[in-house]
Amino acid sequence: MLTLHDIRTSNQNIQYIFPFTFRDLNLIKDKSFSLTELIGSNFEEVKDLETSDYNNSSVLFIFDGLDESKFPLDFMNNEMCRSVTEAVTVDILLTNLINGNLLHKASVWITSRPAAASKIPPEFINRVTEVRGFNDEQKEEYFQKKISDKDVAQKIFSHLQSKPLRSLYIMCHIPVFCWISATALQSLLTHTHESELPKTLTEMYSHFLIIQTKRKLQKDYQECEADKDVIMKLGKLAFEQLKKGNVIFYEDDLKDCEIDPKQAAVYSGVCTQIIRKEYGLHSQECYSFVHLSVQEFLAALYVLQNFIYSGENLLPSQTKVNATPVKGEIPIILLHKNAVNMVLKSNHGQWDLFLRFLLGLSQDKNLKLLQQKLGFKGKRPQSNQETIKYIHEKIKRLSYTDKSINLFHCLNELGDQSLVEQVQKYQSSGDVSKISPAHWSALAFVLLVSNEDLDLFDLKKYSRSDEVLERLVPVLKKPNYSEALVEVLKDRGKFLSLKSNGLEKLDLTRNKLHDSGIILLSDGLKSPNCKLQRLR
Repeated sequence: MLTLHDIRTSNQNIQYIFPFTFRDLNLIKDKSFSLTELIGSNFEEVKDLETSDYNNSSVLFIFDGLDESKFPLDFMNNEMCRSVTEAVTVDILLTNLINGNLLHKASVWITSRPAAASKIPPEFINRVTEVRGFNDEQKEEYFQKKISDKDVAQKIFSHLQSKPLRSLYIMCHIPVFCWISATALQSLLTHTHESELPKTLTEMYSHFLIIQTKRKLQKDYQECEADKDVIMKLGKLAFEQLKKGNVIFYEDDLKDCEIDPKQAAVYSGVCTQIIRKEYGLHSQECYSFVHLSVQEFLAALYVLQNFIYSGENLLPSQTKVNATPVKGEIPIILLHKNAVNMVLKSNHGQWDLFLRFLLGLSQDKNLKLLQQKLGFKGKRPQSNQETIKYIHEKIKRLSYTDKSINLFHCLNELGDQSLVEQVQKYQSSGDVSKISPAHWSALAFVLLVSNEDLDLFDLKKYSRSDEVLERLVPVLKKPNYSEALVEVLKDRGKFLSLKSNGLEKLDLTRNKLHDSGIILLSDGLKSPNCKLQRLR
């Protein structure tokens, strides 16, 4: 973790560092301050600084959690502010600091989840830094330190590393997911054979929810509701806030979902209470789930259970779906199709995990687990075969590859490996040149979740069509390979993203780039995300 001390020592010319969180700034979004007032009310040590001190000093502003921001950040229409003593709204202060109108010599560092990064226009961004989380060594180190029994720790790590679970192991780059996995697997190993441990993301989160529910603290709260009823309320909260793009919510949001704030404290492993002090004036409680993925899981559980209990589809209908009732029940495919279409039309992957959980929770195995352990009851949904067929058709038509990769993760949650198995047969035969275009996304998925490090990815072995290249682009984003040999670059476009994570060497020899190709190459090299060190 990068600390303020690290920043200060590595940037000796910085004289003042002012760290803010959007979570705190949201509490005063309707108030007006001058920049000096905003700083002085948060940092008493510098409240007596003169205007000249700000103008003549090297200053760094840190704004943490752009994805939690409630500000419109209207760079086009917000009024200009150049004076540190002029009182304006916090939104106007922010846009003028970021675009350089206010304290133009100051540096601004903003942290964000990828989905919210586009709130800042690219012309105001000089550098992009990506925090990737744990590498492979740190993953193993985490489990060894987290779990005192070294044999158990090794069993858990080996389980996650096994080939069928490669997608779970990849998720372990997220520290919170390591904690979730350790919590679930350590508990399960006390009474479950290794072969019965969770193998999908949905199974892992289902067991995590069960374990955390049973651990809830009841010191100050007399339990009067069934676990499943409280979880459904938390699920409603998760879904309503997910629709709004919120990861932080307040007491009124809880009350809107009929949640007693004490319940949120009781279920401390699922919903974490955070008490923040608003600028020394008063405190206000705010809430968040321990991780966005937990919020997405609970939201998916809520949506599915509503559909099973009442036939109510809470998702917006993206396309008209004709479905014939089966024995008087609305087919589950209706919900699944709406969810798939919603995800494919959304940007930045906001609903990707939600879809994986929704489909995974539709599996009989996971439904029965939650029914047995938490008392969920409902009608058994119909077969998921029609959903699998529908996703296969979407994959065939998709050229936007990141979305198709997520659909393969969805098929994994549904227990379908047919496309992947077909591609693996081609690989084992040593001839992938004959793979049909419909299977190229499957090949990309296989390469992404493989145990092998791609030190060299040679596209000469594959088809040279634009369609194939588009479907293989996600492989270039794999963070642990450093060199790409790109044999094909069409003069009419489709440059293989130089924004790809980890791409340090690029070989374009024997490519007929022409002028248009050179322009595309130049645009890629200008990208703040470009990490290229060697170009041939």
